[in-house]
Amino acid sequence: MKAIQYSEHGPADVMQYLDLPDPAAGPGQILVKLAAASVAPFDWKLRAGHLKNHFTLPMPSIPGRDGAGKVIAVGDDVTEFSIGDRVSVVAGVFSQGCYAEKIASDAKNAVRIPGNLDFPEAVAFSNPGRSAWICVRTAEVKSGDKVLVHAGAGAVGGLLVQLCHHIGAEVTATCRAANREYVLGLGANRVVAYDQEDFSFLRDQDVVFDLMGGDVHERSYKVLKPGGHLVWLVADPITDRSAEFGVTVTRALISDDKEVLQTMMDLAEAGMLKPQVARTMPLQDAAEAHRLMEAGAISRGRLVLTMG
Repeated sequence: MKAIQYSEHGPADVMQYLDLPDPAAGPGQILVKLAAASVAPFDWKLRAGHLKNHFTLPMPSIPGRDGAGKVIAVGDDVTEFSIGDRVSVVAGVFSQGCYAEKIASDAKNAVRIPGNLDFPEAVAFSNPGRSAWICVRTAEVKSGDKVLVHAGAGAVGGLLVQLCHHIGAEVTATCRAANREYVLGLGANRVVAYDQEDFSFLRDQDVVFDLMGGDVHERSYKVLKPGGHLVWLVADPITDRSAEFGVTVTRALISDDKEVLQTMMDLAEAGMLKPQVARTMPLQDAAEAHRLMEAGAISRGRLVLTMG
């Protein structure tokens, strides 16, 4: 099979496009012929060595945590999937990743893809979908809440906007001015273009979703009402000022929860959520895809690699 692999941390050029042996499905596993893999910020940060204090990768390493394709073989003890099933899979950090034409995945880490999603859409939905759902669950968003979503055009932020709108919240989102109409189309009631104005004029928000950290996090306290909830994902370092402002600050702990992903797929199947594919690129262009991510050139949705 063709795959992307690197043997040391470094710039995008350490990734090579190679021929590697095909994997085989072991007990409890399915063999998937992958058609798409998402390119997430986690991927390039891991490759660059920024996360070495948290993850010691086995080398050489195939990157990519989220993939989508068709089941072509089933291992012993697998009853929930059959050959031909369209599935989305999550690769372990320390196992073979999804930047490859095939992967042997534990069946417990796979869900079926609804018929109204293609493979790039399904893979663009996986990690952002889990992250968005867990953020909303952590914040306990309910109908009528005033919610501020930072980075509302991004892969996670865009799904947060859609989810909160679906719940019945009053959604404000920040994004670049160029993405204003796009984010309004996702369901935001109001957009604050951060390259034209400061969101700090907002007041009495019940929930703020901070996907940025740093200065954005600092300025978010003032827009919350007393007793409000600031939920953050891993980003720039933060200083917890919850006691000073009389609010709750919670880090959303994202896990590879199959049930969460299944819930999001069900919502997509019902037409209530729409995955956001920023762009597709062939697998052999993975290095260029990483360079685009590092440069901040992808502002809408998820960049996706395609195979074949």
